[in-house]
Amino acid sequence: MLLTLWATPRSTSTAFEWMMRQRGDFECHHEPWNELYYYGVDRVSDRDAHVEAKPGHDYASTWADLASGGRDVFVKDFVYSVEHTLTEEMLASMTHTFLIRDPKRVVQSLAKHWPDCTWDEVGFESLHRLFHRIADRDGTPPPVMRSADLLDDPAGTARAYCAAAGIPFIAEALDWEAGERREVSWYDTNGSGWHDNLRGSTGIQKPTTTYPPLEDNPRLFELYERAVPLYEDLAAHAFAPLTD
Repeated sequence: MLLTLWATPRSTSTAFEWMMRQRGDFECHHEPWNELYYYGVDRVSDRDAHVEAKPGHDYASTWADLASGGRDVFVKDFVYSVEHTLTEEMLASMTHTFLIRDPKRVVQSLAKHWPDCTWDEVGFESLHRLFHRIADRDGTPPPVMRSADLLDDPAGTARAYCAAAGIPFIAEALDWEAGERREVSWYDTNGSGWHDNLRGSTGIQKPTTTYPPLEDNPRLFELYERAVPLYEDLAAHAFAPLTD
């Protein structure tokens, strides 16, 4: 099984991925395509063009590794990183799930680290496009999880996700010890703090970070406004948490 969680940046997706890692029954990959998007031999972005790519680190070899079979694989990533390479054959080999978060929080949190973040990097347009590509192909929408539900009711939302994805729910995976998160830190260098909350966490918990109002920054506010209708369309398909 190749289970993919498609998300936007800053959507509590890494916390969810950390829960998936605690299960022990999936080989988990943290944003393999996003790393290629910025650092691969065939990178798309020039954000960090000064960083030299590792020889052989490209989309084709990464896909070959993920799709090699013989084990259950979980991938968390952003559609904008890989959409340009996704063939129908590749899509058909995956089980697709989606995670969405209030676009105001997405833009505020992303801009804290990248004040020059682009519309593509906010991630909603490509996420929305892939969702409908899969829904049109299959005749039914793929599962959509809301970050707000995950933060309000981690157990119930994880239970609903597992039911939608066709995997067992493992309650023990919702608890872990605080500590380093090197497995998810390929971009978190030089004290950038992308995953500070996760390092201090012992489970999925609500963030306490505060941000300046988006209205104070017209460019960022425009990104938020463009994302709202896409988010609302996806949210209309979101599943509800499940109780025991």
